[in-house]
Amino acid sequence: MQKIKLKFILKPEIEKWVSDYFLTILKKHYNIELSDNPDFVITGSEDFRQVEYDCIRIVIIGENQRPDFNICDYAIGFDHIKFEDRYIRFPLYFLYEDTLNKALNKHLSNSIEITNEKTKFCNFIVSNGNADNIRELFFDQLSKYKKVDSGGRYRNNIGGPVNDKFDFQKKYKFSICFENSNTSGYLTEKIFQAFAAKTIPIYWGDINISKPITSGGSGINNKSFINLHDFSSFDQAIDYIKEVDSDSNLFFDMINQPVFIDDNHVEIYKIDLEKFLLNIFNQNTNLGYRRGFGQFRVGVETRFKRAIHLNSRKQLLNELLRNIF
Repeated sequence: MQKIKLKFILKPEIEKWVSDYFLTILKKHYNIELSDNPDFVITGSEDFRQVEYDCIRIVIIGENQRPDFNICDYAIGFDHIKFEDRYIRFPLYFLYEDTLNKALNKHLSNSIEITNEKTKFCNFIVSNGNADNIRELFFDQLSKYKKVDSGGRYRNNIGGPVNDKFDFQKKYKFSICFENSNTSGYLTEKIFQAFAAKTIPIYWGDINISKPITSGGSGINNKSFINLHDFSSFDQAIDYIKEVDSDSNLFFDMINQPVFIDDNHVEIYKIDLEKFLLNIFNQNTNLGYRRGFGQFRVGVETRFKRAIHLNSRKQLLNELLRNIF
């Protein structure tokens, strides 16, 4: 089995979660050695420690941003873009495997009694108050119809943030699931957490969420949720929410819809990711580089290296000053 020297450079709070997912794939094909002298690094898009390693760099995009191919050789992200063999769309909601499995099965074995089990109207769980303000505008507008329970740190109105999002959401008929921003392809775990709890997502974000994946969309069944992009105004969307709220059969029909247009949605993406990774790791390391060595690109990387060096010196100076004073 081919030996691969690999290093993960990720935020501590997600390193094990992300590395375990990718190691499960790679260990089927390679003898993986985790090394500080790697031939490959897998890193987050905002972690510029990657430039300290002059090896093949694979970046995972976790936010609504584009990969910098001057710095990385390959990237995994949300966007529907094609760039030779250097990029694949693989949204990180696939890493939420337990949530995704619950969402995939949410329409199976339901009875009409589920309409009676949903004792509360709608929830809103947000902790980042710096995103697009459409979320709070819609929250305020919908709250004029019925109280919307806010269980996050932002705009909390239930006495404090919830500890278990799934347990909290499953009591509700609806969940406001807005992304931090709206871009084609930027689809996160939020809507799947709502699906998993068998609540109807009220969604805003990925403008092509319901287009088939073969047509540059995200492949979500538009009958399974309420898509704010389908309405010309908040009022029109809220009128429809009122209709579903007051009609148990309409609510039940929507809950019983599968999440994805394609039954094999998850398998399609997982197979493509594995092929993408094998293409990278099966190459001779000298042939795997894609970022090039032109003058401009090298200049960009040099500036990043200087910035990291200056930042580390600044942190060291601050630490010394704290110890002195």
